[in-house]
Amino acid sequence: MDEGIAEQVRAAGGEIFAVSSEPQQLSDRAHSEWRLDFEPVGDPHHEIADECRSRGWLDLYVNPRLGFLRLSTQKLADFEPTHPKGYFQPGVLALSREGRVLYRWRGVPTHSNMGGAAERPTAPHVWSTIQASLASNAGDASLDEAPPLDAKGVPWPAFASLLIANGWFVRPLGFRSRSAIAPAALRLAAFIAAWVAGFALLPMLPVALALVGWLVYIAPKVQWLGREFQHVANAETS
Repeated sequence: MDEGIAEQVRAAGGEIFAVSSEPQQLSDRAHSEWRLDFEPVGDPHHEIADECRSRGWLDLYVNPRLGFLRLSTQKLADFEPTHPKGYFQPGVLALSREGRVLYRWRGVPTHSNMGGAAERPTAPHVWSTIQASLASNAGDASLDEAPPLDAKGVPWPAFASLLIANGWFVRPLGFRSRSAIAPAALRLAAFIAAWVAGFALLPMLPVALALVGWLVYIAPKVQWLGREFQHVANAETS
């Protein structure tokens, strides 16, 4: 929307829909709160996603684990994760009126993109590729495996550390908005500085024992976090 691509798609006779693994109620809420100018469609039972897969159009990755999502939203009275089949990873599919695939891309969840939370193809690239496909009259477009990305993900160790800082170093906790990332980063910096100061100013043995004790406590929670996030090797296909 910000780059005017949605208007260009409509001017060319097309339309845009956002298919979400959330139910329609939350999809409608996103439409309102995010001020989208295209229609979001709830697909919690993956009926649309499964149809795209069965027709050979696009096969999305799916993460069935919801423990971290529920933990991060448990205090939100107006939000409850409802994904009976898990949530599917992002993808882009463009079709002609005749059903020809003009463009397709699917997100591959890795540690480098935070389990699929970041790295999307840029809208101008997608639209220019669609226009080229329309002009070529070729067959179905191949999967775009190396598009230009809108942003790079945070390395997994840094991302996991920020989530732990957001949970006050007791447990990893997801961000409810982008505004929560900066405070977590400051908290993490202060946490590291406190340990450095402790080793510099206090007897080393008790500080080292305290650090080891915290690492033993937090390690299983980090392992759980890694299991909750879907990480697939770049060479693996579903």
